[in-house]
Amino acid sequence: MINGKPNRRALIEGNAALIVIDIQASTFAPLSNDERSIPHMEDYAERMRRARAVIDKAREVDIPVIFIQEIHRANLVDFGREVDGDEDYHCLDNNPLTDLAREEMGVRPDDYHIQKRRYSAFYGTDLEILLRGLRADTLILVGGLTDVCVHYTFVDAHQGDYFCRVVTDCVAGSSMEAHNAALRAMEYLQTGALRGIDEVLRAIEGEQVA
Repeated sequence: MINGKPNRRALIEGNAALIVIDIQASTFAPLSNDERSIPHMEDYAERMRRARAVIDKAREVDIPVIFIQEIHRANLVDFGREVDGDEDYHCLDNNPLTDLAREEMGVRPDDYHIQKRRYSAFYGTDLEILLRGLRADTLILVGGLTDVCVHYTFVDAHQGDYFCRVVTDCVAGSSMEAHNAALRAMEYLQTGALRGIDEVLRAIEGEQVA
């Protein structure tokens, strides 16, 4: 609730789709932050692993699962301004750690899979066309980074008039401070956007959750 404004929307309005953002093999690699091109908050991998429960529950009731993968060409031609900030070169297409975390997330050959070159899953991809084909109204977001790719995907979805729900237990940022700031920014845009995993699972099962 922002400024005393009550949430009058159900957790799931209309048809839902689950958007799994950048849960890739590197997430679970035994790397320190010094070895990573992008820092991770302390319990990052644990939060990503928790997303599997949401994926499995969505599959049970035929909610579409869409895996988003950040990937860049190894010759660095498509990075643009992305490394002008704190991030180093990452997610190169010749690095096996750039692949989706297939085993941990239970990725199937017939899953929807969107590759992106920028932070937002909408920018320069066919995600919007796919969502129209699926007749999606509510997007449930899990993955990382909360303060980067989740945030910017949320903003574009919000501007596209989707109902957006972020599973707070299943997203993680570059730091706890950045994670919390991004969550507040998303809740500012849509009251009721931030949801715990238990209520999301209940809503997916068909329970009316406001």
